[in-house]
Amino acid sequence: MDKISIPFSEFHFSFSRSGGAGGQNVNKVNTKAILYWKIDETQCCHPAVLERFKAKFHGCILEDGQVQIISQEHRSQKANIDACIDKLHEMLNSVAVPPKKRKATKPKRSAVLKRLSTKKKDGEKKRLRKSDY
Repeated sequence: MDKISIPFSEFHFSFSRSGGAGGQNVNKVNTKAILYWKIDETQCCHPAVLERFKAKFHGCILEDGQVQIISQEHRSQKANIDACIDKLHEMLNSVAVPPKKRKATKPKRSAVLKRLSTKKKDGEKKRLRKSDY
């Protein structure tokens, strides 16, 4: 399977201050990275892959059709940019291969007979427990 690659020029980033602990740095450095990718304007993916992406990750898609991915787990802006891109590639690779169609199957005859014989034994056991006064 070929890994899906998206040109860096299709990404738009914005940055803000990360939440949580981080000492003095957290209050003055914009390390949180937010990646925006216009999924409808891309030419790097097959349309079927994009449709599966939209169906599976509809929560990441904004009203204007942009995919939004946020990363703030690292202390540097560069590391968070790389994390956003890695997340997007993982998401695309998870929908790159279409899911297998489920084939309906029937239980084997021996399994049906075994189940019925077990039911008969259990019923007999309960019938013998009954007291006839």
